[in-house]
Amino acid sequence: MTPMRILAFHAHPDDAEILAGGTLALLAARGHELVIATMTYGDCGSAHMSSQETAEVRRREAEQAAALLGASYRSAGFQDLAVYNNDPSRRRVTAILREVRPDIVITASPVDYMCDHEAASALVRDCCFGAPAPNYAAEGAAPPLPSIPHLYFMQPLGNVDREGLFVAPDFVVDVSSVMETKRALAACHKSQRDWLRAHHGMDEYLDMMERWSRRLGEEVGCGFGEGFRRYKGHPYPQTPLLEGLLEGLVLPYLTRRA
Repeated sequence: MTPMRILAFHAHPDDAEILAGGTLALLAARGHELVIATMTYGDCGSAHMSSQETAEVRRREAEQAAALLGASYRSAGFQDLAVYNNDPSRRRVTAILREVRPDIVITASPVDYMCDHEAASALVRDCCFGAPAPNYAAEGAAPPLPSIPHLYFMQPLGNVDREGLFVAPDFVVDVSSVMETKRALAACHKSQRDWLRAHHGMDEYLDMMERWSRRLGEEVGCGFGEGFRRYKGHPYPQTPLLEGLLEGLVLPYLTRRA
């Protein structure tokens, strides 16, 4: 199969690694080109460093994680808790899409536990639509995309919505063979341990990530899994492109919980 370019575009450094790191590792192993992007540099993710210092530390951690996959990293440069789906933001994100020129975009769940994640999802969705439009101006010299890329959503954090209800994916990728890599990707984000202890009152984010992956795997009969949904909106492409790239590792999610 011809190598594809996949853009994983979430809100903060570590989000894509926690929610899709295993799938990204599998895609990299199959020869596909990866780009990891975030809306912010995670500038609010510290109880001890300044916003500028935090952003710099987290940028380096994100670059280190991307390098483990042979991927590149970039950020839209917004600030934490200030990601909005408005016209200036759409033009900035559209510029990134045109520069990267992805065949497949994987982004945040439309429903998640905090505002930056949900805004990132809406922004990326709308910019996939706008990036091929010649009359929608954006920064940079990159031309419009030839067409709307395939768009997929990752699972929300913990696989649940704001009410704690399970969010069912369309399919689950068996990431059992790359869990060590996924854990190494998440471990690159060392500054998050201090932040989560101070702000969330937890000190086990790597184990928590593993529990979420194990639970999703159990739902479909594999050791560890990551779930995805294809965006169904018109006129986004509906061919199972991502599923085809991961042939042999994709398990349909058939159970629908009440």
